[in-house]
Amino acid sequence: MAQCYRNRWSNKVGIHIPWKGYFDLINMVDEFILYDDMQYTKRDWRNRNIIKTVNGLQWLTIPVEVKGKYSQKINETKISDKTWTKRHWKTITHNYSKASYFKQHSGYFEELYLNCVNEDYLSRVNFKFLQGICAFLNINTRISWSSDYLIDERLKKTERLIDLCQKTKATHYLSGPSAQAYIQANLFEAAGIEISYADYSGYLPYSQLFGKFEHGVSILDLILNMGSEAHLYLKSSPKGAINKNAVGENFIRAG
Repeated sequence: MAQCYRNRWSNKVGIHIPWKGYFDLINMVDEFILYDDMQYTKRDWRNRNIIKTVNGLQWLTIPVEVKGKYSQKINETKISDKTWTKRHWKTITHNYSKASYFKQHSGYFEELYLNCVNEDYLSRVNFKFLQGICAFLNINTRISWSSDYLIDERLKKTERLIDLCQKTKATHYLSGPSAQAYIQANLFEAAGIEISYADYSGYLPYSQLFGKFEHGVSILDLILNMGSEAHLYLKSSPKGAINKNAVGENFIRAG
């Protein structure tokens, strides 16, 4: 999944299911672009995430059609079994029913799952969950699709990102730290676009079920354990480790 962010003062862009760091990225920009017209990759985070259980970490996976579809795009990837919503919610209920805020907020998230029952495409499910969780966390960033911007598919990876930045009038691109391995920063510099990388260190632990603390789990873990205080554990919260204004002006991210 790709995202773009644009901060309200200058233009920043970045490209990158979700854990708390992911929502920090969304909250740090004015526009977050879902990179839906890129090739779908298997065994990635696009259709799965991790939760904590009494038996340790467990994947929650949305089954998708991949056999023989080697070059399909993210927005072309179809869900292969629509009973996944019931299975996921049953697993979440079983493992989080004793979380401090499960009873208070379970109805909200159960409805999110129910609203995805008839969705055929993975990208639409991800979009609904992003919108729903952002609303819960009071994140008002605009979420859009890279396919809305008609990027030239002949361009290489970094060039595509730059083209997306230019089409959204972004002056700054924010990326996840792992992208440093492939992004050609010199091309961004030549295009007059500043590039920076998110820092996922320094998150504060919170009250969590089932033993040893785990940072890299689904945002649902944070919400169901901390309720309305969940946003305080995001760096981008006004009361968190950093402030949205600190990232600069007009920022966009695609991821």
